[in-house]
Amino acid sequence: MTNKLNKVNLTKSEEDYLKALFQLLIDDGLATVGNNQLAEYMNVAPASANHMVKKLKSKGYVVSEKYGKLELTEEGAAIALKLIRRHRLWETFLCDYLNFTWDEVHEVAEQLEHIKSEKLVDELDRFMDFPEKDPHGEVIPNAKGEYAIVPKVTLSSLEEGMICKLVAVNDGSVSFLKYVSEIGLALSSEIKILEVRAFDNSIRIQYDERSEAVTKKFADNVFVHVINC
Repeated sequence: MTNKLNKVNLTKSEEDYLKALFQLLIDDGLATVGNNQLAEYMNVAPASANHMVKKLKSKGYVVSEKYGKLELTEEGAAIALKLIRRHRLWETFLCDYLNFTWDEVHEVAEQLEHIKSEKLVDELDRFMDFPEKDPHGEVIPNAKGEYAIVPKVTLSSLEEGMICKLVAVNDGSVSFLKYVSEIGLALSSEIKILEVRAFDNSIRIQYDERSEAVTKKFADNVFVHVINC
């Protein structure tokens, strides 16, 4: 049982780690997450991630299972979910009302998500008429923390001849989002897999009467809905 007396205000860095764990375990659907995976996701040294995990464990937000598997406590998951809700609402606001492009909103939303006024966030949600998805296609949790976790199908998992629709992209990399825009892809773009190259698993795709060769790394970060097989 979590010791409620240990609860104190979290730093921005501590909140970022909780959100990262939630996204890896829930949004990305990984069965297990260890310190090294968390460090890679946060782009820090494993020792730094290990130190932070120990701090969060001592505060009752993270627990370790066998073989180093990390889990969020109920309190840790609740904090992470609020951060994700704020982040996606701010991204939507910046994109829809302040003329930010989808490759510009992530870094600004990373700062704004740590504003803790629930009234501000709820009124922001109401002002935008309760949007369901952010500019990158990710589902926005509602005020009760409810949202549908849609299984993610990556472009890289498809086979030659399959047709799909782009429904979401990884919003964590500005350079990635710029590249998506540069090659003319957008949410709802219809994509056909022309070729999967065995040598490096790169993929040649067709969309909007044009074709493009993309790397496996690119295809791993594009999420799709399969239209036909």
